[in-house]
Parts: sequence; C-alpha cells; structure tokens
Amino acid sequence: MKRKDYISWDTYFMGIAKLSSLRSKDPSTQVGACIVTPDHEIVGIGYNGFPKGISDDDFPWQSEGSFHETKYPYVVHAEANAILNATRDVKGCRIYVTLFPCHECTKLIIQSGITEIIYVSNKDEDKDFHHASMKMLTHTNVSLRQIDWSSIHV
Repeated sequence: MKRKDYISWDTYFMGIAKLSSLRSKDPSTQVGACIVTPDHEIVGIGYNGFPKGISDDDFPWQSEGSFHETKYPYVVHAEANAILNATRDVKGCRIYVTLFPCHECTKLIIQSGITEIIYVSNKDEDKDFHHASMKMLTHTNVSLRQIDWSSIHV
C-alpha cells in the first residue's frame, strides 16, 4: 500500500521556489520562482539578484536613497530569471513564485505564454504596480491562485 502523507505538487513546486529564494543576497526581500509544465516537469528556476557578471559586492543592496544608489535599477527579479533560465519554451506552463509579481514581471509572464501564477505573499497589494499587474491579468487568460504557506508543513 502506498504512503498517504506525501506532499502535493503545489507544495513541492512552491517549496522549490522558496528554497531558490534563499539564494538571493537581497537583505530585505528574497523571492524565488519555479516554472513547471502541465506534466509537472520543472523547466525554469530563478531568484532575485544582480545580472551575471555584476558583483554582489560592487553594487548597492539598499532600498533607500537616490535611484542609482539603490538595488532597484540593477536587480533581476526571480520571475524574469526563471523565464531566462528556462530549458524550453514556457508557453502553457505555470509559475510558482513566493511573492506576487510586479508589473514588469507580469508583462514577461503574459508575453511568455505562462497560463497560471501560483503565489504565497501579496505584501504590495496596495501599491500602484500591483494594480497595474491586476489590470493586465484581468485582460488575459492567466489565472491566479494564492497558497497559504503557513498551513503547509514540510
């Protein structure tokens, strides 16, 4: 008889996204993403960090100050890294991400053909960029689903 207490696909893939987020060197926000085919194959993983070839020690990690003295113009988001790292076309796939995508990542998700976003946190839902993401998503066939990670025991 098979074991009955195995984890669900959602828990498994979100766990990989969460584990990936731990690679981020960002002191305030660590985000991970995992792209999966309809057949449950992982085709892309990413976390938020600087582009290849840019030293984590030579660029700023702070979130306050003038724009070019903060992390914002330099960091590649987890969703973008997962799409760029994908081993195949991601059309028809779903993306597991630890934080609801910003408007820039939402554009990449829509444009790449990903059909579902599964996320944990939505800490920025009162911000303008979240409203822009939602406006775009309501005009597409990309579905959204939030997972309550606090109720998952791994």
